[in-house]
Amino acid sequence: MSGESRRAGRPMGTTRRRPALQDTLHRISAWAVAPLFLLPLVWMLSASLRQPGLPPPRGVEWIPNPIAWSNYAEPFRLLPFGTYALNSLLVTASAVALTLATASWAGLGLLLVPPRCRSVLVALSLVLLLIPPPALWLTRFVLFRELGLINNWGALLVPALGGSSPLFVLLFLWTFLRIPAALFEAARLDGAGALTLWSRISLPSARPTLTAVAVLSFLMYWSDFVSPLLYLKSQQLYTLPVGLHQLQQLDRTNWPILLAASVLLSAPAALSFLWAQRHFLQDSRLGGTGEW
Repeated sequence: MSGESRRAGRPMGTTRRRPALQDTLHRISAWAVAPLFLLPLVWMLSASLRQPGLPPPRGVEWIPNPIAWSNYAEPFRLLPFGTYALNSLLVTASAVALTLATASWAGLGLLLVPPRCRSVLVALSLVLLLIPPPALWLTRFVLFRELGLINNWGALLVPALGGSSPLFVLLFLWTFLRIPAALFEAARLDGAGALTLWSRISLPSARPTLTAVAVLSFLMYWSDFVSPLLYLKSQQLYTLPVGLHQLQQLDRTNWPILLAASVLLSAPAALSFLWAQRHFLQDSRLGGTGEW
C-alpha cells in the first residue's frame, strides 16, 4: 500500500487529537513546574512580613502572626530609599531606550552588509559574549576616569550606546533576517534610505523582539550592583541594589527588613515579565526565513 493510501485511510480524528493532546500535556507540565519558581517568591514575601526581632521559625511560616506591614516603611526610614528608587528608574528607563535604538540599528546594519562580512561580525559578537564581565571592570574604570564619567550616570549609560550586549544585536539580526528581502528591495527602489528601512519596515516587524530586549535590558540595568558601586561616589546618585547592600551593612540579622527591601527591588522585574509574556511567542506572524 502506498504512502498516500495509508494517509488516506488514517482517521482524521487521530491527527486532530494529537495536537490537542500535546497542548494538554504542555499545560499540565507548565502548571506542575510553576510552583517550583513561585515558592521562593512566596516565601520571600511571607518572611518579609514577620515581626522584626522574633526568633526564626522552626518551619516555613507562610502566614506570619502578627503581620508587620511596617517592614516596608523601614528601608525608607533608615536610608533615602525613595531617592535610590527614582535613580534606578531614571537610569533604567534611559538605558532601555538607548539599548532598543542602538541594538536594533546595529542589527539592521549587520543585515545590510555583505554576507561574508556579516558572518565575520556575527562570529566576533559570539566571541564577545564569551568574555566574562569582571575582565572589563578595570579597563572600563580607567577609560571612564579619563573621560570624566566617574561619579555620574554617564558611566552607567555608556554600555547602552553599544547595544548593552552582543546578544541583543544578534536577536534583532535574527528577526530582521526573517523579513522577506523583497520588502527591502522594493523600499530601496522607492528611494528609501537606511533610516526609513529601520523605522518603517524593520521595527514594525520586530515588536516581539523589541519587547524581549526591553525586558532583558530592564533586568540588566535595574539589578546592576557592580557598576554603580564602581563608578559612583555620591550617595545621592546610588541605585536600589547599592541601597540594599547598605541596608544589609546596617543590620545583617534583621531579615524581615532586608527581605522587604528585596521584595521592593524584585517586584518591578516580576511585573515586567507579566506585562511582556504575551509578546514573547508572537513572532510567528513574520514571514520568511533568513540565513546567516
